[in-house]
Amino acid sequence: MNESEILAACEEVLQHLEAISFVAQRDAREALPCLDKFRANTRLYWLVAARDLFLHDREAGKAFMRRTPEITSLWEDVATWTDQALVFRNWVNSWHALDGFLEQAGHVYKNLGIEAERRWFEIGLRWCARAIEDGRAFFETDYIQLSGKGGITDIEDLIAPAEQLHQSNGLSLKVYLPGALMAREVVGVSGLDPWARRGADLMRSDRLRGEAYFRLASEEGLRYLLDELPGYRLRQHGRFLQMLLLAWFDELIPLGDSDWRPGKGTPMILCDGRSLLMPPILPDREEAIVAALHTAGHLRYDTYARSEIDTLFRARGMSHPPVDEDQRMTWRPLFAEFGDRLFRFQVLFDLCEDIRIDSQLGILIPDYFTRLARVLRRAETPEGPAGYYYEYACRQLGALVEGEVLDARLVPLIKPEAKLVDAYQTALGLFEDNAFPELTASQRDMAYPPGHGINTGPAVYPRPQYEVLHDALHADAYAERRPSRERQQELPQQTPGQQQKDPDADINEPRENTSGSGGRIGAGKPMPSNELHSRRATRDTPSGGFPYPEWDYREQRYIDGWARIHEIRWTETASKRANRILEEYAGVLKRMRKSLEMQRPTRPAPRRHQPDGDELDMDATVAYVTEKRAGLSPDGLIYRRRAAQHRDIAVMLLADLSTSIMARHASGNGKLIDRVRSGLILFSEAIASLGDPYAIFGFASKHHDNVNYFLIKEFNESGLSSLNARLAAVSGRLASRMGAAIRHSIVRFEAVESHHRLLLLLTDGRPADYDDGGDPRYLQDDTRMAMKEARAMGITPFCITLDPRGGEYLPSIFGPNNFVLIDQVDELPARLPEIYLRLRR
Repeated sequence: MNESEILAACEEVLQHLEAISFVAQRDAREALPCLDKFRANTRLYWLVAARDLFLHDREAGKAFMRRTPEITSLWEDVATWTDQALVFRNWVNSWHALDGFLEQAGHVYKNLGIEAERRWFEIGLRWCARAIEDGRAFFETDYIQLSGKGGITDIEDLIAPAEQLHQSNGLSLKVYLPGALMAREVVGVSGLDPWARRGADLMRSDRLRGEAYFRLASEEGLRYLLDELPGYRLRQHGRFLQMLLLAWFDELIPLGDSDWRPGKGTPMILCDGRSLLMPPILPDREEAIVAALHTAGHLRYDTYARSEIDTLFRARGMSHPPVDEDQRMTWRPLFAEFGDRLFRFQVLFDLCEDIRIDSQLGILIPDYFTRLARVLRRAETPEGPAGYYYEYACRQLGALVEGEVLDARLVPLIKPEAKLVDAYQTALGLFEDNAFPELTASQRDMAYPPGHGINTGPAVYPRPQYEVLHDALHADAYAERRPSRERQQELPQQTPGQQQKDPDADINEPRENTSGSGGRIGAGKPMPSNELHSRRATRDTPSGGFPYPEWDYREQRYIDGWARIHEIRWTETASKRANRILEEYAGVLKRMRKSLEMQRPTRPAPRRHQPDGDELDMDATVAYVTEKRAGLSPDGLIYRRRAAQHRDIAVMLLADLSTSIMARHASGNGKLIDRVRSGLILFSEAIASLGDPYAIFGFASKHHDNVNYFLIKEFNESGLSSLNARLAAVSGRLASRMGAAIRHSIVRFEAVESHHRLLLLLTDGRPADYDDGGDPRYLQDDTRMAMKEARAMGITPFCITLDPRGGEYLPSIFGPNNFVLIDQVDELPARLPEIYLRLRR
């Protein structure tokens, strides 16, 4: 066609579009001027493509037409990107993916080149073919974020694990991509494969758990990345930092965890008016010390004092600061008047208050300015608007450190009498200076100098002025903070390994015990002292014993040597009580012994494939002759003989001897311990009749380092005349740290050569101890891990519980078929040996 015919055809397409939709022809006419510089046939081709896409999906057609001016300005090869856009007709509801493609294709072409654009497009198409939502996730993700530092190669390396995960586990790109981008930033391209393999392992065991790992929606996924982050780990050095603050501020300031995660901007220490909220890492030790001292300085110099906050709000015409449901004060009303410019003012307000605080800290702490100067010298200015604030803050702090001239507007803040309201008024003056650019929320987080952070971000608990806390009425510097000392969950979570290997070794002296001693309330759980979260010595610990690791689900790792087992030989006896039990259950014993006769071999059983015997094994003989004639060299195991066969099994009964078994029986007739003693005696009688090797141990605990393991009957122990007397004397005491007792039982099994090893755990409740922090999941998850360790060693664990609510938590520990609930306690003595006989088969 000549040009006039092409133009006529273009008009026909436009009229067709108008007949279909007024919006379609309007969008097409608005886009056409950007194509005037191209040949007529190019415009016709584009119009036909726009119509076809609109007919396929109205939204796809509109996206194509509306994105055309932008992509044309970047990439003039209209035919190429139009051809690529038409491919999206292969899928229904593909307009989101098409829109993402059109938004970015021109930029990819301009910045990475035509070959890179083609490869980028082909990757997206493969995911569209699998699931259009995955294609959408790919095309809508900023190509700059996808390409990292290596361009299209980094995109391909990023997506390669996703291809494998989709084939092996059916993982969608939409789930994989957010976590993968963060993982690459933390562990690098080379670390993506190990990260992905870890997620694949989790998906095989639990799909939801694996997907949460990839989305970074679980502590497990976050913990993996946090462990790989380089820097100074504040949690490991929490005790050092806390004692440093105690030395300079005469106050035991709780240390908690902030909600910072990789990808959430710059890590910084925050304050809620009570505690310092710490990120997992900071760049180095120097910055960590400066940040801790500076943030605590806001407490020392009353940034969060109620009287100072009230004064500030009154100065702004507000009667009192508003509080939330937790009685925390929020700063938002102070910033409301600034509207969309609030981030700009917030940074200036924080900067002014930081100058006030640092000037006072320089007087209080001799080497504070020296440390701050070293940190500032290493500062790297961020790009964009945040860099202006960053440089200004560093310049003013540097002048403060060196004793040089500050910005005249800041000079009033370094006077000793300066208050919070003065910082606010100074910030108002700076706000009028148009040299300070506008900021977004993400840019705000980059605007703070090293060791400093957002003071007016989190809601805070207003507190008394520092001088009031430390006046004559509070001569004990810890008086006001002692409740926080006992709320150990607010303190940093340290492991014993961290405590013993703390590089700040000069502070590793045992701390005075200020926590509760714990105890039982009837048949309940021990009263928590919350030592779990502190991971430090708060009392004299027993010497000796066997150290074992303990699993911490929050940190997703083992804490080496945290639990300690102390073996105690059980010597108490109660012969008269044992005789009464045997008389009371004489009928049960008689019926039980009849059942035992059925499990004991009464006649020889044939053993096949023997080297010699009483007669030929015909099947083996036929196979031997056949293989021989075939020219093979078969073995000569062609006989069978009869002999009694005994089951090769050893069993250990591990009894939970915590205080709760001393509770009164629900019927009012005696105590729960009475049924436990009877059950142990009948169990012992049953196994002794069978001749199986067996052992009976008990356990009770008081804190992680004092787990008593009672040796009642060992595998190789002979002369059992006094065993029933010992079993009749068992009693309850203390708490029940199951995981440690199970791990010690695994070691005890090492002396047994039996092929089948059965571990029976008899308990009346969930794991609990005085230092579990009131967190029922902590020791429960540790027990679950101990069960897995037992199975890995070829031991079969089985739980017998008397807890009516055992069905709520035991499936997660032992599995759905590896426990039994005895809800009628009177049945325990008879059921206990029966359960063993059933498991023995």
